[in-house]
Amino acid sequence: MVDISNIKNIAVIGAGTMGHEIAQVALMAGFEKVILNDLNKEILNSARFKIQKNLEKLYMKGKLGVNTTPNLLMNNLHIEINLSKAVSNADFVIEAIPEVMDLKQKLFANIGELTPQKTILATNTSTMSITKIAAFSGKPDKVIGMHFFTPVVVLRLIELIKGEKTSQDTFDISHAVGQKFPALRGKRYIAKIQKESPGFIINRLTIGGSLYMNWLFDEAHKKGISVETLDNDVATPPELGPFAKWDYLGLDVVCDSMNYFAKVISPEFSPGIMLNNLIKEGNLGRKTGRGIYEWYEGKPKLQTNEKAGLFSQETYYAILLNEGCKLLEEGIVSGYKVIDDAMLAGMDMPGPFTGGKKNYQNWSKLLIDLSKKTGLNYFEPCDLMKSGKFINMRK
Repeated sequence: MVDISNIKNIAVIGAGTMGHEIAQVALMAGFEKVILNDLNKEILNSARFKIQKNLEKLYMKGKLGVNTTPNLLMNNLHIEINLSKAVSNADFVIEAIPEVMDLKQKLFANIGELTPQKTILATNTSTMSITKIAAFSGKPDKVIGMHFFTPVVVLRLIELIKGEKTSQDTFDISHAVGQKFPALRGKRYIAKIQKESPGFIINRLTIGGSLYMNWLFDEAHKKGISVETLDNDVATPPELGPFAKWDYLGLDVVCDSMNYFAKVISPEFSPGIMLNNLIKEGNLGRKTGRGIYEWYEGKPKLQTNEKAGLFSQETYYAILLNEGCKLLEEGIVSGYKVIDDAMLAGMDMPGPFTGGKKNYQNWSKLLIDLSKKTGLNYFEPCDLMKSGKFINMRK
């Protein structure tokens, strides 16, 4: 058991959706001081208001824990616009700024200088190289990838990723800190990733699915089909479909991730016409009130239960299986059980390998056909998937 009693002050850099949600669970975890930092005072004040309201909702539902109240927890929250003041006495820093490598590298250069040598620096990047971010910090042994999933207070998964120079001590302490953060759906599941790769586990799997959804988004527009009906192919209202979830997360965040994958994996991941148009118009989703949907009081305006009939669940799972097999081929994880467990904890959906063991031959054919139909070579099934040899790689 790793002793983290000396980890008392948590600083969160970036007060957007992910940042304020991470700050909230850090408060709920009982850390003595949680400092939330951002360049924008209005964003900080808005984040504090949202955290207060979220804690009050949990308290009314009896889910805040024993012997605590929203006000007691909020006493431990400090908002700070000055970066130096925010991190100078922090024991653990979590960065949650936009997915732009240059921005992250500049920030880590700053916080590397501003924090004590002992302070661990975690990046909440969903896709990017921990090693490249850490290289600017001046203490790469203290840098870790700690990828949360929104809503952070609900979903159990945290992906913990080593950079090339991350020390085992940093890895172990970060694991213990992550386990302390509460989740409404049960005990935190920390997916240990010893070797970094673009997208790690979940986003590496789902980015393949996002390539499919990106194509469907433009295809629906060409055919005059509403995106809401396409979402209804996947989820039953009021449950959010994939495009509503893009809106919830922020279309700029989705776009940044796709552009990163376009650079490091394949140009075919570049955002499609419709997504790019929304970004140019400044319609970024929930945070701007409009994106793919119109949003009111934090919820999308839903108008129909009709389905488009374009989305294929089987094809989607075939794509996920192919990505999972690529992770196994590359040695990112030792066995497919880690992938399936991470999918359940982070996406609240079964992993692809249970069904894939029985259907890999048919699913391989589906992907070959999809590649021809879309003109996207990335959908071609890998050798491990086509051969079925992944079946013997459970752990």
